[in-house]
Amino acid sequence: MPHMRPIAAISILAIALTTFAAAPAGAAPDGDAAAEHEYVVLFTEDATSSEAHAAIEAAGGSIVSENTAVGVATVIAGADFATAADTQAVIEGTARNRVIGDVPDDRAAGGEARKADNAELDVKEGAEAPAESAERRGGGTDVTAEPLAELQWDMQQIGATADGSYSKEQGSHKVRVGIIDTGVDGTHPDIAPNFDAELSRNFTVDIPVDANGDPVDGPCEEEADQSCEDPADVDENGHGTHVASTIGSPINGIGIAGVAPQVSLVNLRAGQDSGYFFLQASVDALTYAGDNGIDVVNMSYYVDPWLFNCVDHPADSPEDQAEQQTVIAAMQRALDYARGHNVTLVAAAGNGATDYTKVISDAGSPDFASEPGEIAYLRDMLDPESCTSMPSEGKGVISVSSTGVSERKAYYSDYGNGYVDVAAPGGDVYDTPEGTRDVSKGILAAYPQSLAEANGEIDENGDPTVDYVVKSCDESGETCAYYQYLQGTSMASPHAVGVAALIVSRLGLPDWRQGGKFFPPAAVEALMKVSADRTACPVPADFVYTRNLPNGTVVTATHTCEGSRWSNGFYGKGIVNAYRAVGGR
Repeated sequence: MPHMRPIAAISILAIALTTFAAAPAGAAPDGDAAAEHEYVVLFTEDATSSEAHAAIEAAGGSIVSENTAVGVATVIAGADFATAADTQAVIEGTARNRVIGDVPDDRAAGGEARKADNAELDVKEGAEAPAESAERRGGGTDVTAEPLAELQWDMQQIGATADGSYSKEQGSHKVRVGIIDTGVDGTHPDIAPNFDAELSRNFTVDIPVDANGDPVDGPCEEEADQSCEDPADVDENGHGTHVASTIGSPINGIGIAGVAPQVSLVNLRAGQDSGYFFLQASVDALTYAGDNGIDVVNMSYYVDPWLFNCVDHPADSPEDQAEQQTVIAAMQRALDYARGHNVTLVAAAGNGATDYTKVISDAGSPDFASEPGEIAYLRDMLDPESCTSMPSEGKGVISVSSTGVSERKAYYSDYGNGYVDVAAPGGDVYDTPEGTRDVSKGILAAYPQSLAEANGEIDENGDPTVDYVVKSCDESGETCAYYQYLQGTSMASPHAVGVAALIVSRLGLPDWRQGGKFFPPAAVEALMKVSADRTACPVPADFVYTRNLPNGTVVTATHTCEGSRWSNGFYGKGIVNAYRAVGGR
């Protein structure tokens, strides 16, 4: 059986971690100082190509790849490269393009390094086989509603239904939506009709094992395609496929429909099977989007290894501070480049259940070790003015919080007045009258069959064996597809992306440079916000979440909503509304 990664959490790290011993701030990692490493180098904006190349050579490095659009290069060099690079005037900063070295036992899951998100994993915890086969079949050729539409409470919440936005605007194939994620299964029956294989790209390479030989992404020969350099229509994690489906699954008589069921879906893979997203791949995906007429991108992740990039936090060594400054600068430059080329940027707010506008702690960064013995350490009292999570806090990025079926802010969703721009359904399996777990309160979207098979979630007859997986077949019964329930701001963001794509489809101008359509990102953002359903803070504003976990444990948490009905920390300008965004009332 191919080695398949479990669903990885890539919105915001929210692992239930034990307390780690703090690593000395300036401690040098174990390992051979002469060993070569990969670095991402950011050049000054006025540096010429010849000056940049000369500086790298003078610092003892050699260029592996270069992104001239934003002045970033991946370099191979020794451990002292960063110090040498500091002496070069045209080098603005460096960051380790880290290869995972060692993951401490208390952070390993099943012996594997992975980035996990308890918001999404909550959907699968304690899952049992359903009493009846979770299979639904299409009832005819009527395409006004898909077979699983009744399970899509999320689309009902934002008016993306047969008698809502679908009746006025389903999107245009000329509008291209980029999914910067773990990949997209371009062969999935509910994605294939809208999948743009020609434009899709893979910007990352999987890491089979860490420095100790323990699995990270797994052996290349055990992958479905027997390669760590996956083609651009593959998703061996499942996260990116779910996101793409929510945005643009077609109305085709099988499964579900996305928010914008006729837009083109472009896979811009920057995340590994294990769920890690590194700087160079993120920068490359964004600049590619700008150069190739992508209209909207979804970014349901943060750039590893730092959840918050702080420019001067005292717990960090000078080297780590410099690295984080480079991440902020390089990502912002790439975001600016994409937005300057008419790409609307949308990102998940995160699943840490914290207020990003307040002083915060971070016990999960760096979220992997680059050398044996290196571990995460507690960074307390992070100042929101000097610490930035990328890309969700990047300038020009629309940050999306998550709602449950009752329209309450989801228990896991990050928030903050001035941080959240809009809200969208992302699922909340505890949004029930009793606060008990119900997987159907998650978000249902496409799931690669290969993953369902590898994870034992369907039997030899192709029927689901767990309650979070649903099967749907067309009227003939010959074509079937699988869907899974997930929750997270990762699932909220693509709903907002779908609304943005509808706006571009309806109002976009001809793109004479790249073909298709375009509409200024500032105008897309303004229309998304003005058409959102204004949602006030709860009363009282100190909202108490109560979750009755399957193991009998009762968990409570209080989140405080600040702001007015017109703009607040839970919902921003409101919950996005697809129907109103395309002229409905």
